[in-house]
Amino acid sequence: MVYEKEINTIEVKNLTKDYGEGRGIFGVSFKILPGECFGFLGPNGAGKSTTIRHLMGFSKPGSGECLINNLNPIKNHEEIFTEVGYLPGEIALPNNFKGEEFFNYQAKLKKVKDLSYAKKIIERFKINLDLNCKDMSLGMKRRLAILTCFINNPKILILDEPTSGLDLEMQQEFLKLIGEKKKENATILFSSHLFNEVRDSCNRVAIIKEGKIVSTFTGEEYALPTSRKFNIKLKNYKDFLTFSRLSNKIGTILFKDSEELNLTIKVELENEPKFINLLAKYDLADFNEIKETLEEKFLSYYDKN
Repeated sequence: MVYEKEINTIEVKNLTKDYGEGRGIFGVSFKILPGECFGFLGPNGAGKSTTIRHLMGFSKPGSGECLINNLNPIKNHEEIFTEVGYLPGEIALPNNFKGEEFFNYQAKLKKVKDLSYAKKIIERFKINLDLNCKDMSLGMKRRLAILTCFINNPKILILDEPTSGLDLEMQQEFLKLIGEKKKENATILFSSHLFNEVRDSCNRVAIIKEGKIVSTFTGEEYALPTSRKFNIKLKNYKDFLTFSRLSNKIGTILFKDSEELNLTIKVELENEPKFINLLAKYDLADFNEIKETLEEKFLSYYDKN
């Protein structure tokens, strides 16, 4: 029987690496298919980079496994290395290399013979290969790292805080590039602590907290929250007092201003019909829904209470 590997997939199965005292990653699982950009969202120290180091074969799991194209990244490191574009969170370049020397060295390591795509990246990100690596600014070092990540026009991308150190123009250019790779059916792991990047780039998002994935949701699921927030302004003080008292039994009042006669209330979807019926009994000066942001969803998982 001829074995056929799964092409352009990233999979993590119950990955655990316990460093003691609650540090590490514990039972992390996800799978990314071609055409997906999977957001890995969490603050520094949550376990994002640890997971990525295992995916790249830099660390051996305590238990569980990682697979790229259904191959073990430690046992098949050379094959995976030539097929994957990897952008580390922290950039360490050899000081004695010029940018061009480092570029040529990486092309040789990845066995890239056609450099036409790489040259487009050089032009697009305005990369100065004549500089010594030690003399490069943080932004230029990051751009050189982007070049080495995309040098082989990869179909699989593993990106760890990819826009760190880039100025606003280059950040936007990078996110535009990610959008293009998605259209080319690339498989992308996008690890970040920046909400706007994850929101704008990713089809699915996993929130990681203290080494564990606490929530995974698609863009469609994110668009359908379990509760909604409303800002309401009443026309007279008497109605304001009565409405505040009754609505607090249906939802949770988050903000109240007795002088301006307005309040913000959070209502679970199951209680929304009762809330609408109550609302219909009052003469309102203003009423609007406050959309939940990805940042609010993220912070709800990091609320110490």
